[in-house]
Amino acid sequence: MTIRPITRVFSRGDWPEARRVAALLRQETVGGALLLIAALAALVWANSPWRDGYHQLVASEIGPDVLHLRLSLAHWTSDGLLAIFFFLAGLELKHEFTHGALRDPGKAAVPIVAACCGVALPAVLYAACQRLGAGALEGWAIPTATDIAFALAVLAVIGAHLPSALRSFLLTLAVVDDLIAITIIALFYTSSISPIWLAVALLALAGFGLTMRGNRNLPVLLVLGLIAWLAVLNSGVHATVAGVALGLLVPVTPRGGEHRSLGGRIDSRLRPFSAALCVPAFAFCAAGVTVVGGGLGDALSDPITIGVVVGLVLGKTIGVFGGTALTVRLTRAELDDELAWSDVFGLSLLAGVGFTVSLLIGELAFGDGSLADEHVKLGILGGSLVAALLATVVLRMRNATYRRIHAEESRDDDGDGVPDCYQQTPPVEPR
Repeated sequence: MTIRPITRVFSRGDWPEARRVAALLRQETVGGALLLIAALAALVWANSPWRDGYHQLVASEIGPDVLHLRLSLAHWTSDGLLAIFFFLAGLELKHEFTHGALRDPGKAAVPIVAACCGVALPAVLYAACQRLGAGALEGWAIPTATDIAFALAVLAVIGAHLPSALRSFLLTLAVVDDLIAITIIALFYTSSISPIWLAVALLALAGFGLTMRGNRNLPVLLVLGLIAWLAVLNSGVHATVAGVALGLLVPVTPRGGEHRSLGGRIDSRLRPFSAALCVPAFAFCAAGVTVVGGGLGDALSDPITIGVVVGLVLGKTIGVFGGTALTVRLTRAELDDELAWSDVFGLSLLAGVGFTVSLLIGELAFGDGSLADEHVKLGILGGSLVAALLATVVLRMRNATYRRIHAEESRDDDGDGVPDCYQQTPPVEPR
C-alpha cells in the first residue's frame, strides 16, 4: 500500500525561483518607498496654503485633441502609466502559472483561495456598512486589492528576515489579487462598450500575440501594443485592461539558444521605470485629499469611509487568513515546521494595505474629485495605515525566530553560491 506523503504549505521552493523572487521583492520594495514618498508629498501639498496649485496641476489637460487623448494629468497617470504597471502584473502572472508557485495545482490552491476569499469578504463587509448607514454600494470593490509595492515596502521594514516562502506567498497573493481586480474593473466599472473599438483592440492583441510567436519585430510589437491600448481606451473598458492582456501574451520561457526569456528581459527593463515613475506618479495625483478647512468629521462618519476601512482591515485579514486555513484543513496539509500560524496571520494583516488599485476603483466608482472619492481616499489611507501598524505588532513578535530561520537558510558551507538548504536531497516517498 502506498502511503501518501504529508503536504507542507509555505515550504521553500527551488533556488532559481527563490533568487528571482528575492530580486523582484527588492525592486518592489524600492518602488513602495517611492510610492509612499509621493503619496505623502501629495497629502502635504493638498493640505498646505498652496493646495489650489496642487488641484490645478493634477486637473491640467495635455495631449492632442483627437481619439480622446486630451486628458488631465491625473487621467494620464491612471489610464496611461498604470497600464505599464498592469502589463508587468500580467507578465508576472504568466510567469507564476508557467514557472512559479501557480504551476503546481496543489501549491497554487492556497494563494488562489486566499486571494479569492480576500476579495469576497471585504466586498461583503463594505456592502454591509453601506446598508447599515445608507451609503453608496458602487464602491464595493474598493477594499478588495492588496498593493504589492506598498505592502512589500512595509514588510522590508518590519520583517526583513521573514521566511522566503511567506514572502513569495504575499507576492503571489497580490498578483492574483491584481488579476481579479482588473477583471472586476472590466466587468463592473465599464459603463458602455464600443463594439468597433473593442474589435480593433482584439485584432491588435491577436497581431501582438502572433508577432511574439514569430520574428518578434520590436517596432511592430510597439505599434501593435499602442494600438491595443488606444483601442481599449476608446472602447469604454478601462485602458489598464490592455496592459494585463498584453503582458499575458509575452513568452516567459526561453527559446532555444536564449539564456533568458523575452518576458524576463522586458521585465528587467520596464520594472524600474514602473517602480520609479508610473506608480509614484499615479499615487501623487490620486492621494492628494484635502482634510483641512472642515469636513473631516463628516468624512470619518461617512459609511463609504467606514466601509473601506472595515473592508481593508477586517475583510482582507479574515478573508486571507480564513481562506488559507480552510484550504490547509480541507487538503489535510500541514504548516511547514519553521513557521507558525501567527506568521500567516501577520501576513494576512499586511494584505490589508491597499493603495494603487483601490484608488483607481474609487475614481471609477464615484468620479475623480467628487466628495465621495475624497472620502474613499481618506478611508484607503487610514485603513492601510491601521493594517500596516497591526501587521507590525504581530510580525515583530516573531522577529528573533525570523532571524534564526534566515541565518539557517543563508548558510553556504560549500561556498558554491547556493544556500545549503536548497541542495538537500528530498525525502523518499514512503511505501
